[in-house]
Amino acid sequence: MKRLRHPFRPLLLSAWIAFAIPQLCQAENLAPDALNSTPETSLSSSAPIDSSLKISSFSYENKELDLWERIRAGYAIPDLDNKLVAGQTTWYSSRSDYILRTVQRGSRYLYHVVEELEKRGMPTELALLPFIESAFNPQAISTAKASGMWQFMAATGKDFNLKQNMFKDDRRGVLDSTDAALNYLERLYGMFGDWQLALAAYNWGEGSVQRAIKKQQAAGLPVDYDSMSYLMPLETRNYVPKLQAVKNIITHPEQYNITLPALENQPYFVPVEKTRDIDVRVAAQLAELPLAEFNALNPQFNRPVITGSSNTKILLPTENAALFKENLSKWQGPLSSWATYIVQKTEKIEALAVKLGHKVEALRDVNMIPAKMLVKAGSTLLVPKSAHAEDKDIAPEVAEKAQLVIEKAITTRQISYKVGKRDNLNGIAKRYHVSVADIKSWNKLKSEQVSSGQTLHLEIPVGKSNARQKVAHHNSSHKHSKKHHG
Repeated sequence: MKRLRHPFRPLLLSAWIAFAIPQLCQAENLAPDALNSTPETSLSSSAPIDSSLKISSFSYENKELDLWERIRAGYAIPDLDNKLVAGQTTWYSSRSDYILRTVQRGSRYLYHVVEELEKRGMPTELALLPFIESAFNPQAISTAKASGMWQFMAATGKDFNLKQNMFKDDRRGVLDSTDAALNYLERLYGMFGDWQLALAAYNWGEGSVQRAIKKQQAAGLPVDYDSMSYLMPLETRNYVPKLQAVKNIITHPEQYNITLPALENQPYFVPVEKTRDIDVRVAAQLAELPLAEFNALNPQFNRPVITGSSNTKILLPTENAALFKENLSKWQGPLSSWATYIVQKTEKIEALAVKLGHKVEALRDVNMIPAKMLVKAGSTLLVPKSAHAEDKDIAPEVAEKAQLVIEKAITTRQISYKVGKRDNLNGIAKRYHVSVADIKSWNKLKSEQVSSGQTLHLEIPVGKSNARQKVAHHNSSHKHSKKHHG
């Protein structure tokens, strides 16, 4: 059998810009309420975890069958059958093009997910969950800022050791995010002893499910997903029905006039360790892969350079890994063309570009800095290596802690301020939302002493209240009355 291949259109942008700006796109938002973000949840739950609950082990022996048969053989979540499931099944099955596009994307990752589920003895229909979460798009970002194939929020990702810095976001990494998602689902099953409730908690938050259970128990009502769904928000009420709908279609595609492409029951990719920095463009070239395919397997990298360390891995299709190693052994040029610069003081990117001798457009694009923004002191900028620079990697401690903090530049207007008898610099600074140090700098003052009648030049932020702007205008040409000074 042939593994499903993935056609890609050539990228129109230059290589380094294409990977400097990852495709932070929404997954295909086709199903009603289709993309479910994973809310941030507290991991210090008060409900005890039942340590007696065990996930039964599962071993798949028949390697001749394709991956779909392997997934079907490991189903272990009880089927749900209600009007919501019927509606979702009708919706998905009437959009075979959407099903097949999602399968095409997911075919890269499904074998790995199924392998990890079986190692843990978890139900294999959980391999279909990214179908609901992200349409198997590891670059997907929800409106709530959940990211990746498994849709982790930033805080929840950190709770599960998914690193997020300037150079990479492990919420999008295939290996790390899958491991974290399965850890989370295992934990939730241990807490609730029910896979449907565990899935509800993955979407709604474990605290929300616990409160719903207590409310149901207090009313003497059954504690199961179907019975409790009326307490859930619409998104969570439809969450398991969506998974059940996809499961129904994958189980009997012929009943819905859908022909699933055969997927080989073998790994699509292998990890390759990389201890030196390497440009994404160079890595794809050495692996003889289109950039889009390389990025689909390595979506966690935020910048056009992959920083090297003992823990750095890139994923490559099995047949391309050997090509990569062979071509790397013959490579003569530099592997990386990027370095870092720590910003010493807050300033515009235009000023930094002049200082560093680079084109402002290049710095703005590779660092994803919008127009009219200031780069805060302490930020790390990615900058092109000079032609004569030493071929030196970015220090691991720099890459680990690298953050880029920007803020909108404040537009100012100049005014002249005539000092009144009861004025002092502190009061003037507070009135016009500037600092005493700024006033001293603008007027070359050696001390904070000012005299009545003295004229000060101020840079006032635009957009403050009209009243203050009017006061400033009045003060520029008249002596102050007491009402202006309290």
